[in-house]
Amino acid sequence: MSAHQPQPATGGALRAPLLFAALIVLFIFEGFSSGWNSALGLLNMGLISAIMALGLNLQWGYAGLFNAGTMGFIALGGLAPVLVSMPATPGAMQAGGWRIMGALALAAVALFIAIWLYQRLRKGIRGAALLAWLVAAFFLFRWVFDPGVAAVEAINPSAQGYLGGLGLPILLSWPVGALFAAAAAWAIGKIALGLRSDYLAIATLGIAEIIVAVLKNENWLDRGVMNVNGLPRPFFIPREIDLQADAAFIDVSTKLGIDPVTASTVLVKLLYLGLFVVVIAALLWATERALHSPWGRMMRAIRENEIAASAMGKNVTRRHLQIFILGSAICGLAGAMLITLDGQMTPSSYNPLRYTFVIMVMVIAGGSGNNWGAVLGGVLIWYLWIKAESWGPGLMQLATAGLDNGVLRAHILESAAQMRYLAMGVILLLVLRFAPRGLLPER
Repeated sequence: MSAHQPQPATGGALRAPLLFAALIVLFIFEGFSSGWNSALGLLNMGLISAIMALGLNLQWGYAGLFNAGTMGFIALGGLAPVLVSMPATPGAMQAGGWRIMGALALAAVALFIAIWLYQRLRKGIRGAALLAWLVAAFFLFRWVFDPGVAAVEAINPSAQGYLGGLGLPILLSWPVGALFAAAAAWAIGKIALGLRSDYLAIATLGIAEIIVAVLKNENWLDRGVMNVNGLPRPFFIPREIDLQADAAFIDVSTKLGIDPVTASTVLVKLLYLGLFVVVIAALLWATERALHSPWGRMMRAIRENEIAASAMGKNVTRRHLQIFILGSAICGLAGAMLITLDGQMTPSSYNPLRYTFVIMVMVIAGGSGNNWGAVLGGVLIWYLWIKAESWGPGLMQLATAGLDNGVLRAHILESAAQMRYLAMGVILLLVLRFAPRGLLPER
């Protein structure tokens, strides 16, 4: 074989089918052992996690960009269903909504003026003029913004207290969530992509924390930590309570020997599963075509040697921005899907461990640079992340069986609920040691 020919992935052509078959068997076993509600719930969340892993794989696997702020783009995607699909709060726009919109427009104008001043003024007076303008603009913004916020948040604060949304079908919010994340990625990339990889990771992590902090504290936008509940579902997915009140559904489930309550929850999860499979199939088709196109080969060339790619006339910074936007848009789409499945927006649930570190483990374990590996890692690691918590007490009981019932054993057993953190660390170490290219290595 010529040294210039691509080497096949370890394990041959059967490696991927066998691993996915094993994953299917795992979920079938879960269905028979713990119930189909549990298995389908795990699988649905696993598919959403796989989409998040696909987005990160574009950035890290294709281009070598270390994005430690995945959480922020997922959170922005989760905001979209609230703004698009929830009904508008009656009287909110008249009470203070227009004032808020005016303040945001004023902030945009102030930013453009600041950029204009920076470009036009000479260095000697630029700094003082910019500082004076920004201070004046800040106080003007607060003078317009704060009364509007107070008026909106005073409207039925126990159940509303925010502007609400447009009342549109929730499936429309999914591409909007992707657009929100893409717009944020463009703004962040313009600033941060010129940094070295370690500084890029710090910058994206910090910006993600800022995004989540805004979502937690701006009650007029999404009710903050009071959460937005009762998000609508896709039009073809009924609510369980409606199915349980339907005589025809009760009759069919009774004839099949299934409790109507169990049957309703299983049917709803199956409908969500079908929808998620369609989305992830479309993304896999698009990302695979991109990977094997001239564009994909160019991105991998940039990843391997930026200097050589730049010498060949490739605009490395522009391509990095492009892939950063695309990967973030996929994460935003996953964020909107997650909120749709949950039926509520809870900004306090966004934490970097779940929405950054675990997704990185998914990509690394599945196979960085391999889209199928990202999907495999997303579903498998999510399953282990959830099951490790329930397996923890039993494993700790077994591991400490030889110890006396003293303080040490009591402390270990009390810490069993945190088994998932230990499990993720052990999985990452084992993968890096025995399969550093992942379960499905990049070809």
